[in-house]
Amino acid sequence: MSWMRQEINQQPEAVARALAAEAAQVEKLAAAARDRKIELLFIAARGTSDHAAILAKYLFEIELGLPVCLAAPSVFTLYKAPVRLDRAMVLGISQSGEAADANEILKQARDRGILTACVTNHDRSTMALTAEYPLLCHAGEERSLPATKTYTTSLALLYRLAVAMGSRPELGTALVGAASAMQVTLNLDAVISGWVERYRFMEECVVLARGVNQATALETALKLTETSYVRAHSWSGADFMHGPIAAVDEGYPCILYLLKGRAHAPMLELMRAVAERGAECLLISDSDVALEEMEKLLSQGVGDDACDFRHPSTRC
Repeated sequence: MSWMRQEINQQPEAVARALAAEAAQVEKLAAAARDRKIELLFIAARGTSDHAAILAKYLFEIELGLPVCLAAPSVFTLYKAPVRLDRAMVLGISQSGEAADANEILKQARDRGILTACVTNHDRSTMALTAEYPLLCHAGEERSLPATKTYTTSLALLYRLAVAMGSRPELGTALVGAASAMQVTLNLDAVISGWVERYRFMEECVVLARGVNQATALETALKLTETSYVRAHSWSGADFMHGPIAAVDEGYPCILYLLKGRAHAPMLELMRAVAERGAECLLISDSDVALEEMEKLLSQGVGDDACDFRHPSTRC
């Protein structure tokens, strides 16, 4: 078994461990943010960590009303621009803790007395030693190049921080069951393996989502590209409807994250649009409405495929 596959299977345990181990530190950081009357969250990250930052942007803006800015590291490292970060919290995200540009932003911010924090897996990394408040993933050594357990533990810690800084502690209820929910999905390994043959020769695809699920779509596209050499492109469902949908024709693979919530209706509309163009739709959903709609389209000869990760008996 590859290192990556082993580390994928370690995710539930790692998430539970990170949430338990960092509970006190998260509360300290949330208290510091309140004491300093933070009005902006400024995040420095790259690659997979940048996708974690995108989830944070949605969470903090939706739940706290706190504006979130994703840093352009070159502004600091190449242009040496003195960006005004008064009343900001600067947050670095790096699985290794050795992302040089993100660390430079943290260093400059801390030298100026700005509140700094980070999410990283290594307690002796440059990032952990630079930030005032490090939050650690406790994921154990990650030997595979593609980040798996360090990514999902980063998401969990960011979610927990949003809960701690907000006024609705009930939002943390779902987080309590996150590890067990992840294990349920991992238990579908044999079923998912049976579907893989269908996509073995896929060379290109799009991954579509909206809202908080956009981070997942971006990370899916990255993983397909770096591990399977598929030209995978991620789009916001809203942006995809404004032009790129023209590239979809008969048999074109479209992976859609269509979950319950605010983005359900527009993503359902997008699913219909790509299915009517003959796309091969790999639908990942917890919505009976979406799944039944996909089955209806299939029965009418519209579209090619639907996969329900809750019900392994569904055809794919």
